[in-house]
Amino acid sequence: MRPGGEIAVCIDGRSIRLGKFKPESAKRIQNLSTGLPLRSFESGGQIIDEEIGVLVRRLATRGLLEYRLGSSPADASEVAIEPQVPDYWPRIPVIRDTDVLVLSRFAYVRRRGNEMVLESPRAGALFRIHDAKIAAAIFMLAAPRQIKELRRQDGLPTRELLSLLMDSQIIFKIDPAREDGLRPSEGDDHLVFWDFHDLLFHSRSTEGRHANPSGGTFPYAGLIAPLPAIRPSWPGEKIDLRTFTHDHAQAITPAAKLLRERHSTRTFDGQRPITLAELSQLLDGSARVQAQWSGRLEELGDNSPVIEYTARPYPAAGAGYELELYLAVDKCERLDRGFYHYDAGAHALVPIAVREEDLDRQLAGAQFAMGAPGAPQILITIAARFGRISWKYSSLAYALILKDVGVLTQTLYLMAAAMGLGACAIGSVNIDLFAKMTKSDFHREGPVGQFAIGREAQVCPV
Repeated sequence: MRPGGEIAVCIDGRSIRLGKFKPESAKRIQNLSTGLPLRSFESGGQIIDEEIGVLVRRLATRGLLEYRLGSSPADASEVAIEPQVPDYWPRIPVIRDTDVLVLSRFAYVRRRGNEMVLESPRAGALFRIHDAKIAAAIFMLAAPRQIKELRRQDGLPTRELLSLLMDSQIIFKIDPAREDGLRPSEGDDHLVFWDFHDLLFHSRSTEGRHANPSGGTFPYAGLIAPLPAIRPSWPGEKIDLRTFTHDHAQAITPAAKLLRERHSTRTFDGQRPITLAELSQLLDGSARVQAQWSGRLEELGDNSPVIEYTARPYPAAGAGYELELYLAVDKCERLDRGFYHYDAGAHALVPIAVREEDLDRQLAGAQFAMGAPGAPQILITIAARFGRISWKYSSLAYALILKDVGVLTQTLYLMAAAMGLGACAIGSVNIDLFAKMTKSDFHREGPVGQFAIGREAQVCPV
């Protein structure tokens, strides 16, 4: 509690303001150290204090609460639920004894420290399982089972826990008359495309769907020495290639010169924004569709579906070209501030209506990731239509997508260098924020990279 009635949460020397409350609320919120009943915050529940309800909701929005279950309120430690998304709030859907449940194929159990956790890349929370009997009963759901069948097992998960697991998409309900619980039974057609390891890697190597540290945290500083920038040479006689390399400027090809000029820019000139004509030229030279054709799989003959292909300035796995460009525009001459999709076939920008705060949040996230003094003039989010690659490739689909992102990123860099523009690749991206802005499921089409573009700020000598 701070002077004036403001309550703040302090984490690692950083404070998060939660608003102004009565002194009594600050005292009662200390009860969260032992827990408050979740049902008291549900619709129609009897909240001891309305302010406590507001305060708890604000804590939940920031991912600062966890939830515990047990056989009795005095021993609520059999299962603990850790939110993985900021706005997680547990919901308990109704399930009946005759319902047939099965584990998601994306669910997995792993050891974390001295604990066992049950989680899924689709889930908004992970479950710490402290009771081995509960874990064993959950494992029985590897095959579809009725709840009444589970009730005969020792250590049966409570109906409440099963409902929470279903709410988190760690288990799901099927109709045994029509479904077998295998891949097509879970989710939509776009989810069918995903292999387990690909969806897990996508959700855990980006921001938005997990609560783990990410980015440049230097986790092994002080434990392991950093590797040298240049690998130590292998033993043996060297063949010196410098005798065959010409360093004279006139001998360097334009492509080699462009590669040497390419660099990352993190500071942009706010007084001189990039122009719409320059943006058009950049997109034309790096991502525009140059040709389009279709064909069939020879091995299937006339039974093969028609497959469409395109050609663009950069190479792509199997000519799939699954990558799409979305532009968060902060400053661009002759282009309104907003969020746009680049239609590579028509070479056109299509505005997408988004909330102003979401646009600001995306630009601020890029600024933070770059460690820049200000937001980029234009932030290009590279998104993937995952099914475009997964339809053809098994096991390595997501790896191919990331390779394509690297190729497109270098192409954007070279175009920016050729045009004298500033550019910077960004490694982190929030997949949940993008899903909200595009109103698309994160497994259907989602971000796999970002790229900042703008007019490079001039450095004045002192």
